Order: sequence, then C-alpha cells, then structure tokens
Amino acid sequence: MTPDHPRTLVAWAEAHAGRVNKVLVIGLDSAPPALLFDRFASHLPHLARLRAEGAWGPLQSVIPAITIPAWACAMTGRDPGQLGIYGFRRHLHSSYAPGRWVDSTDVRAEAVWDTLSRHGRPVIVVGVPPGYPPRRVRGSFVSCFLTPDVHRPATHPRALADTLATIADRYAADVADHRGAEPDRLLRDVREMTEQRFRVFRHLLRAGAWDFAMMVEIGLDRIHHAFWGSCDREHPGYVEDGPYAQTILDYYRLLDREIGSVLQDAVDARTAVFIMSDHGAKRWQGGIAINEWLRRELYLVLRSPPGGRGPLQPEMVDWSHTMAWGQGGHCGRVYLNLRGRQPAGVVDPADAERVLSQIEHGLSAIAAPDGRALLTRVFRPETTYRECRGAPPDLIVYFGDLDWRAVGSVGANDLYVTQNDTGPDQANHATDGVIIAHVPGAVAERLDGLRLVDVGPAVLRILGCG
Repeated sequence: MTPDHPRTLVAWAEAHAGRVNKVLVIGLDSAPPALLFDRFASHLPHLARLRAEGAWGPLQSVIPAITIPAWACAMTGRDPGQLGIYGFRRHLHSSYAPGRWVDSTDVRAEAVWDTLSRHGRPVIVVGVPPGYPPRRVRGSFVSCFLTPDVHRPATHPRALADTLATIADRYAADVADHRGAEPDRLLRDVREMTEQRFRVFRHLLRAGAWDFAMMVEIGLDRIHHAFWGSCDREHPGYVEDGPYAQTILDYYRLLDREIGSVLQDAVDARTAVFIMSDHGAKRWQGGIAINEWLRRELYLVLRSPPGGRGPLQPEMVDWSHTMAWGQGGHCGRVYLNLRGRQPAGVVDPADAERVLSQIEHGLSAIAAPDGRALLTRVFRPETTYRECRGAPPDLIVYFGDLDWRAVGSVGANDLYVTQNDTGPDQANHATDGVIIAHVPGAVAERLDGLRLVDVGPAVLRILGCG
C-alpha cells in the first residue's frame, strides 16, 4: 500500500517504537532500486519476505552520493556540510594538494553506536565506513575497507582480531586492485570476502548480547564497477552473451542467501531489520575531463603543456594566473583560487560570485559528444547543506546527473574520455539507494521521499534513545 501522504523513516520508527528491543542493519554498498526492487526481485526470496512485512522504497542519498561521506551521514543524521566531509579526501584551503584520506576520527558527530554505547547498550559494528581506526564502543567494532594494513589494529577490542583470524582466516577488509584486477580473480576474491564478512557477523551476533548490530558489504560496489557493462544492453561496452552476463545477478543471489542465514540465526519477533544502501549505481557513458575544460576556458593555466595524460599536480599549475581548478571522481569538484583563502589566490572575493556563476553556466552547457544536452546538475554547498564546516568545494558537479564521471587528469587533449582517473570502470553512482525497514507482523508499504540522513535517527527512535 502507499500512504496518502509521505511518511518519513523517523515517523515509521515512532509508530513501531516499543515493539522491538533490537535493531539489525545490513548495508549493501551501492544497491540501486532498479535491481533490488525490480529486475532481480524475483530471485531474492529473503529480501522479498522482508519487503512483504515492512516499509520500503528508494532512499535519497546525500550530495555527493559516494560511500564517504554517505554512511557517516546515515548513522549520524548529519549532512556532509555538517560533518565537514565532502569526499574520500579532506581538502584544506591552505594547500593545493588533494588532501589526506578521511578516516573515522574525522566524524566528530555521534553515530548510532556512540549514542547507544553512551547509554550502556551493547553494539556490534562490522565494516561500516569510515571505520578505521576502529571506534571504541560498548561491544565489538571491526574496521572497514579503508583499513590500510591487516596487521594494524583493526578491531575493538584488539583481542577481537584473534577471533577473526580463527573464524575467517582469510578475512579481508577489501579486495586488492578492484579497478584493474583480472575479472575471474576479482570475482573470486569478492565472493570470498563477502562470505567471510557474513561469517564474522553471524559469529558476533551469536557470541554475546547486543541491542544494535550493523555490517556493510563493500563487495557489491566492486561488482557493479567491474561488471555492469556485462548485464546492461544499453551500456557502451555491452557484449551480447558475454562470459559475465550473469555475474551481477549471481552476486545478488549470494547476498540474499547470506542475509537469509543472518535472519535465521539472529532475528526474532522483537528485532527490527533494516536493509539499506548508501547510494545507487548506474551505467556510465564516459568521463568529462573537467580540468581540460577549465584549461580551454582559461580558468586553469599550466606552466607548460603536459607530456601525456596524467593527474593534475600542484607544481604543474601557474597559480598566479589560475582562477579555478577541479578534482575528478564520481562527481566533479571545483575550487576557486580565492585571494586571502588559497596560498596564491588571485580571484578577488568581491568577484567570486561572478566567476563561479560563469563556471557553473559553462559546465552546465557542456553537451554530449553527439550534441545532446547532458542535463548536468551543479550544486552550491552554501545552499545544499545546513552548514558548511571544513573546506567545501565551491561547486559540486553531477555531469549528466552522474551518467558521466568527472575526470580530473590533464593531457588527454579531449573533453570526453573513456577511462577514469583510477582505472577501468563500468558504472557510476546514482542518487537513490534502497531501504527495507522490517518489523515482524507489520503491513507492507512503499514509501517515497525517504532520506539517507534519517536512518540513524530512526534507529535510535525505535530503540527509545532518540
């Protein structure tokens, strides 16, 4: 059924508060509605059963719709501006360098597990980004795919690492070289990683008391990026009856079986279950070389022409004549070289709005190679977020509403490229993820207008801590 008016996740949780005393969350990084709810739905019996007794629907991600900061936003109820986290790297206005990798210490707001731990309620957290270094909680915490070295402390308590080695001797936070690995090896490694993570999660669920338990499986994101073109007839790289045509569906079946095992082992009539993703996924048409466009329009000036395609390095740039530069990724980020903010800023603050408006209009006007409109979306942080902490980009760009990836490298001598900055890719992110919120005996209802940032507050509300 569909309600006559929109219901938020928090309102749904309030309606069921008191009926449960535990919440279990399974995160499937990048699961999109089109696959989970539609195309593959008939192949996923355990997920279908949860939908038959719960609220479900597309889940609007944050901007930018990427793993970091999306999971942190979900579990803190804060948007990227409030967290001051706008991507995988922490940019500083005092430097032209890309910035260091974000880690768990950058999340200053309380997450669900922090609040529950403070209230003396036991938790289990496995693989939720950004989860390195591991957070100190009342219970168990296993780090995420950002773990730089399996030999470094990646659990709380530290002794939990010995348990992991016993029950999953090949436990991996992530697969190696997921952008450029040979397909059969990547597929084998992703499946093994997924099976071992679920094995660890089931063990922790059985081993002790918990009021909240959550895991995130990053393998789905890796499978989408590596194999999307094999199952999408409209993908530029699609091959009829290719050897990996069933790969994505088979992996979804694996996830459904593993979820079914968790439900059988750990869920009773007093347990709420959330299945969710941080964003969706979609085919990518190619890349837009954002810094090449900025060079052509004379916003970005290099000291000398690049000798070939490669990353934009700060030492390559003539900062005394550069007004703006960009960073690539699933979306683009544009920074003004602002006087008084950047080390060698040249744009007068009084002129910043005019320059930004020109760049925004120009990027929005970029057409596809065949001349069709891309329908690019450009966001201003000051009007997108409730506040802007840290050093946000001046513009965030969704080329073709994420049909096209932003490419930050220079030297391609073309605005359109077929490979991103980090290696081969077949998918980009999409703005809508998924959620299934299940309470035993509830009535099925599809909800629209659900937001990622409401998930954490809804969990706390249903547990009586919000």
